[in-house]
Amino acid sequence: MTAERQDIWIDFGLSGLTKWFAGPWVNEATPEEIVTGAADWGDGVYAATLVEDALRLLESPLPTRVIELLWRSAIGLPYDPDGVWLDGRAWLRDIVRISVDRIHRDEPSFSPVSPPPSVDGPLKQEILEEIREVTPGVEAAVGVGGAEVMAALEQLVVEVDPDLGFRFFLRVLKAHLVPVTESQYDRYHALGERLGYHELVVDDGTLQSVPDPD
Repeated sequence: MTAERQDIWIDFGLSGLTKWFAGPWVNEATPEEIVTGAADWGDGVYAATLVEDALRLLESPLPTRVIELLWRSAIGLPYDPDGVWLDGRAWLRDIVRISVDRIHRDEPSFSPVSPPPSVDGPLKQEILEEIREVTPGVEAAVGVGGAEVMAALEQLVVEVDPDLGFRFFLRVLKAHLVPVTESQYDRYHALGERLGYHELVVDDGTLQSVPDPD
């Protein structure tokens, strides 16, 4: 079962999955069980977005360590350069397997294929500018390793996909309670609209907005 992005009224794909790992149930279920729950959300409409994002990262030139850093940052875990919680690419393969199994319940002939080309052009540069503008605030909120997190987000935008990079960027802001100005907030919504998001993907009530400075 597939759906237009605007119809998925929660953050979707890998960025959305990170929020499932910040819920109160995270210590009561295995990672695989959490992914299974996400893939089944909305009668399975979420599963295809997980497959697309995971395949895009799997096939990307990003080092596995960068994938692991992005995942930890997006779910709000502290910086841990020696962490062994997961192998980033093995984790992505697990996500693909679980999500494909869910899709097969409705579409037995489904076969995962490489995702379509990423968005490019002006959007890429605009997303990079938004990331760079708030970098000092994120570095202060994340603390040790903050600069590495922001560099990883830029890598994700430039080397993989601006869309996925923007969604992970938003998730990092939310996970670490980084305040953004009202002007930044409005620009994020404008970018989300151009990318075809439901408005709640940009802000589900957890993005911290503050007035613009005088």
